[in-house]
Amino acid sequence: MDKLVIEGGKSLSGTIRIHGAKNAALPILAASLLAAGKVQLSNVPRLLDIEVMLDILDRIGCQALHDQETVVVDTSSANSFHVPEDLMKQMRSSIFLMGPLLARFGEVAVYQPGGCAIGERKIDLHLRGLKALGAEIEELDQQIICRADKLKGADIHLDFPSVGATENIMMAAATAEGTTTLTNAAREPEIQDLQNFLNAMGASIIGAGTDTITIQGVSQLSPCSYTIIPDRIVAGTVMIAAAATRGNVTLTHCNPAHLSSLIHVLKRAGVQISICNDIMNVSCMSRPKAVERIVTSPYPSFPTDLQSQVMVLLSLADGFSVMKETVFEGRFKHVDELTRMGADISIDLNCAFIRGVQRLYGATVEATDLRAGAALVIAGLAAQGKTIVEQVHHIDRGYEHIEQLFQKLGAEIHRFSPVPKSLDLAN
Repeated sequence: MDKLVIEGGKSLSGTIRIHGAKNAALPILAASLLAAGKVQLSNVPRLLDIEVMLDILDRIGCQALHDQETVVVDTSSANSFHVPEDLMKQMRSSIFLMGPLLARFGEVAVYQPGGCAIGERKIDLHLRGLKALGAEIEELDQQIICRADKLKGADIHLDFPSVGATENIMMAAATAEGTTTLTNAAREPEIQDLQNFLNAMGASIIGAGTDTITIQGVSQLSPCSYTIIPDRIVAGTVMIAAAATRGNVTLTHCNPAHLSSLIHVLKRAGVQISICNDIMNVSCMSRPKAVERIVTSPYPSFPTDLQSQVMVLLSLADGFSVMKETVFEGRFKHVDELTRMGADISIDLNCAFIRGVQRLYGATVEATDLRAGAALVIAGLAAQGKTIVEQVHHIDRGYEHIEQLFQKLGAEIHRFSPVPKSLDLAN
C-alpha cells in the first residue's frame, strides 16, 4: 500500500484550484444512464471512486472515457441491469445505480454496497422510496432485486434527510408517470447539482436545496453536456489545513456559499477569511481559539465530512472544545491516531472533548477512512517532525493526488509506493 511521508511545521502558502465534487459527480454519472447517447461531463476529478463508477458503467455495457477533467459516457450500448458484486463492494455510491437502472430497464440487481467503515448506513430509505414508486423488491442473501413494469409518481416522506435516498428517488422519478413529491429531502449542494443535470437532460424537477422536491415525470430524457460543481469538502480541507499550519492560502474555483457553516466555525476560531466571488483567502497568523461546541448535522449545518479535519485544528487551539457527531456513530476512529501525535482528546459516546495543545508531533498513523485520512494529513502538515500516513487508498477515494495539492502550497509531502520484491531466479 502507498504511504505519505510528511515533514511538518511549514506554513502553507500560495494559490490552489479546487477540483470538481466527487459527491456530485458520482450520482450524475449514474444518472447518465437515464438518456441513451453520449453525455459529456466537465470538472470531473480523477479519484478512485470515480474510476470504480466508470468501471461499473463499462461492465454494464456503456463506453466511458476519462480524459483529464472531462468524462464522456456513451450509454446507448448499456445492456445489463446487474451491478457487479466485486465493484459494488468497493464503493457505497454504487447504490446510486438502482434508480437509473430500474427506470431504464424495469429491473435492477445490486448487492449491499461497500465504502468507508464509519458506522451503519442502511439503504432502507432507498428501498422504501423505490417501492413507493411501484417497484417490487426481493432480497436474496446479499443481493437485492427491484422490478417495476412502470414506475408511477408518489408522495414520499423520508424519515431522515438521506442524501443518497433523495438522489436515488429523484433519478427514478424523473421518467416515472405522474408527479412525485419528496418531503424531508436532503438539501446538500450536490442534490441541487443533480437536479440541474437532470433538468439539462429534459427532466422537470424543482425544489432541490429545500426540504421538498417535486418531480414531474417526463417520457424521455436526452444526453447533454454539463459541468460539475466544485468540491466543498476538498475546499474545506484546504481551508482547515491553512489555519492549522498558520498559513495564508487562496482558493480559486470554489463556492463559498456551500461552506457557510465551516466559515462560521473558522471565524469563531480566529481565522481570517475574505471572499470575492469564487475566490477565498484563508489566513491564520496566530494560535487559533477554541470553539465551545460544534454539532455535525445534515446540510446546511456543519458537515460530518469535515468533522475530523476541524478536530485537528481544535487540537491546536487555545482552550477547550466539544465536537458532537450526530450523523455517523463510527466517525471518531481518527482520535486514537491524533492522540498518538500528542492531541488531548477524550470520547464519551458521540462527543469528543478536545483540550488544545501547543503542538503535535510526527508519528506513523493509519488512515481508517477517507476523511480521517485527510485529517491525519493536516495533522502531519502542522506537526513537528516526520509523519507517515499509511492506508492512503482511503484518501485517494476523495482527493485527487492530495500530496500534489499540498506540494503546490509549499508542503514537504511525498508519496511512496512499495517496491515489488524481485524474483530470485538463481539456481
